[in-house]
Amino acid sequence: MEVVSASHGVLGPLLGKLTSLLADECARLKGVRREIRSLRSELISMHAAVQKYAKLQDPDDQVKAWISLVRELAYDTEDVVDKFVHHLGNGCHNGGFKEFFRKTARRLKTLGSRRGIANQIDELKARVKEVKELKSSYKVDDIAGSTFEHSAVDPRLSALFVEEEHLVGIDGPREDLVNWMVEEKDSSTKNLKVLSIVGFGGLGKTTLAKEVCRKIQGHFYCQAFVSISQKPNVKNIMKDLIYQVPCKKEFKEDIDTWDDKKFIAKLRELLQDKRYLIVIDDIWSISAWGTIKCAFPENNLSSRIIATTRIVDVARSCCPRGDIDRIYEMEALSDLHSKRLFFKRIFGSEDRCLDVLKQVSNKILKKCGGLPLAIISISSLLANRPAVQDEWERVSRSIGSALDKNRSLEGMNSILSLSYNDLPPNLKTCLLYLSIFPEDYVIDRERLVRRWIAEGFICEERGQSKQEVAENHFYELVNRSMLQPVGIGYDGKARACQVHDMMLELIISKSVEDNFIAFMGHGQNDLANRHGLIRRLSVHYIDQEQASVLANEDLSHVRSLTVIKSACIKHLPSLAEFEALRVLDFQGCRNVQEYDMNGIDKLFQLKYLSFRNTNMRELPSGIVRLYGLETLDLGGTYIEELPPEIVQLIKLQHLLAYSGVPGRGVKIPNGIGNMRNLRVISGFNVTESSLGAVEELGNLTALNELDIHLDGGGSQEYKRHEEMLLSSLCKLGGCKLQSLSIFAAGSTPLRFLYSWSPLPSSLKSFHMITHYNFPKMPKWISPKLTSLADLNINLVEITEEDLRILGEMRALLSLLLTFNGAQNERIVVRGHAFPCLKEFCLFTSSSGTRPTYVKFEEGAMPKLEKLRVPFFVSVAKAYGFSLGINHLPCLKHADVRLDHRHATSSESKAAAAAIRTEANAHSNHPRVFTIGEMEEDEEGCCTDEEEG
Repeated sequence: MEVVSASHGVLGPLLGKLTSLLADECARLKGVRREIRSLRSELISMHAAVQKYAKLQDPDDQVKAWISLVRELAYDTEDVVDKFVHHLGNGCHNGGFKEFFRKTARRLKTLGSRRGIANQIDELKARVKEVKELKSSYKVDDIAGSTFEHSAVDPRLSALFVEEEHLVGIDGPREDLVNWMVEEKDSSTKNLKVLSIVGFGGLGKTTLAKEVCRKIQGHFYCQAFVSISQKPNVKNIMKDLIYQVPCKKEFKEDIDTWDDKKFIAKLRELLQDKRYLIVIDDIWSISAWGTIKCAFPENNLSSRIIATTRIVDVARSCCPRGDIDRIYEMEALSDLHSKRLFFKRIFGSEDRCLDVLKQVSNKILKKCGGLPLAIISISSLLANRPAVQDEWERVSRSIGSALDKNRSLEGMNSILSLSYNDLPPNLKTCLLYLSIFPEDYVIDRERLVRRWIAEGFICEERGQSKQEVAENHFYELVNRSMLQPVGIGYDGKARACQVHDMMLELIISKSVEDNFIAFMGHGQNDLANRHGLIRRLSVHYIDQEQASVLANEDLSHVRSLTVIKSACIKHLPSLAEFEALRVLDFQGCRNVQEYDMNGIDKLFQLKYLSFRNTNMRELPSGIVRLYGLETLDLGGTYIEELPPEIVQLIKLQHLLAYSGVPGRGVKIPNGIGNMRNLRVISGFNVTESSLGAVEELGNLTALNELDIHLDGGGSQEYKRHEEMLLSSLCKLGGCKLQSLSIFAAGSTPLRFLYSWSPLPSSLKSFHMITHYNFPKMPKWISPKLTSLADLNINLVEITEEDLRILGEMRALLSLLLTFNGAQNERIVVRGHAFPCLKEFCLFTSSSGTRPTYVKFEEGAMPKLEKLRVPFFVSVAKAYGFSLGINHLPCLKHADVRLDHRHATSSESKAAAAAIRTEANAHSNHPRVFTIGEMEEDEEGCCTDEEEG
């Protein structure tokens, strides 16, 4: 229910803010405390009502209307509180709430400010009373109490009865899974196997499960298929299964009197001596599976279970045994299969589509994104419309709004809404927020979570910081298949995400309906259809005509302004009109210099400001008065120096300042040591900065991430800078530093790092990006670094001892080694080394590489998934061209860079063939690229880059 989720996004933070006010000095003054407490009590009551209505699947329009009034009231109340705090302090920016109110309590008594806040609270209380009375007159509680989940048709049913000839793109996955389901590796054991099919709603999980079941059903004595609801009833599930399994009539006597425990016991009894095949469709929680699985006995008869789910964690819980069980991740249809399905449903075949419709068809199919349900739903809609270009264009433009209005799309809307409705209110708010970004936009995780925090969506939980809670929200949305992960790292976590076009259409429609976000230049006249004040504005495009529309709007309540890609940014209204902004994001706007930044210093509530990847060359002077700012992102700009007053922004947590000018960095501002809240610093050039500023880095005790630049070397000035940097790093060693990245120009020496001590016990990542190679491994890189998971280091030579030390680092997940050569021209990774490593990359240095041979022994790197290594054919031929890929059981992907120096053409061909043979024999069938193969003659078949 989108109205509820959006309301939660403002009510939660507001109640926290009012609670803080009650704890502070101003609330102790006569009358003020009583008024704030009264207002807070009323809002708590409304919050409870909103949460109650959140449980309704299809709320009445009057319920929605009342919740909208509550939401707008909460927004306006928070604006009043924020303005009061700001005006009372007259811009004071030192210290927190308590210190602020101690300094200003006297002003409350003497300047009559108490009367001002009391009058504003009185106005708000009058609105509260009005909203309460409307709740009664609307009879909201009566409506909500009588609203039951009506027995709508289950949108998943159609997947169970699709004729085989109507299926597209299913043959490959079906045959692969069928073969796995019936194979028996060991004839002495006939274990129960579980196949878990996981993926986004509408990808065809149910259809695939049904098809696999249909192909193998002859191997089993009995089979059953049951769909699970979001709130599963164990009795009904067990009863359904029992009625599908052959049994004597008397077995089911008194079945309606059984409790959960007896149902499970009876089903176990029924299946105990039978080879069974069970499909459990659409499981929504680990706890639901934990209960249901108790009914299926391990009877050593090669029984099989197929489970489908949208949630990755649930899929894993269904398949805990790894080798025995299997998780299959659904993929979208290819472009070829998408077209085939689309035109087959409309015309019977692709050949019968008119040429004039093919271009608009491509636009529609792109929006469907390979989602079979979307393709079927929209093609069914078009099949009943005239086959003319204008009509199809109209459908293409209005797919989002049509989701709720057209019966042909009702099933798709229901499927997508199932996932959305299953989210708790805080996650719904976070998901709706992604409608700010356009189709196909890659949304950086850190950018997103920092914006969520700045908007006030995130609260600390159970000892976790806001950053940790926000990241957990991000990963949970990925886990639930609501977001598509982009850039999966060594730790299995996504660095960014995208939203499937059809899910984006859904959340845009919900955002517009609930006035959560307003759009400009989104392809439709969004502002004309909006109701209520603009609270968040996403500008995709703006010109003179659209600017005139925006000029007539009240922008004083806009909390976030995001300019995605504006052709004429200068047409935006003045920043002074956006006085309530928390988030101001110009990322990627190349012409931002054309916009007048006067008035930016008036944005006293601004917490997030980004000019990333713009042509910004100089910061607006008013930025130094944004005392509440928490994130300042200047990455990829042309700014080389920050104003000295920037150090007054003591609430700043993320200062991202790497320059877009190659070979240049941003100077560290003098006085940075006062910015004690800094958690992330990137892009500063140590060598260009003053020694005092470098020294002050050591005072930043809250620092988690530091990435810095060095250039030069050899000069006395550089030596003083590296000594000072070492001193600061040693101070930070006893603090919270988790990540250190050092970018050094050319061969700038980094020998000073040998003396880094003490080391941060929390260090998780160390990267050196430079042409400089350590003559030997620094002694501080050892198994004592129990948290180090990500290491990128350059060495002149790799020794057996280096590999032994690195191999004992149990937390290490990703290792990138750049080197000149190895002892005895061999790198042998011994058994039991690198027990947790998932990525292993070896790069040869450009400064005179010595030929090297790499070999993996049995037992080494048991969890390795990604491998990149050089392969010198002239050295490897003495060892039979064997890499030892067969000893890496989890390998999924490998790049093997062939070097042909001092090798014949036939030797190079033999090396490539041997590596491919190893890969083909691997049980995982990893994707292996033998890059740099010798060109074949006219009769040959090898290419310069061939996949094995």
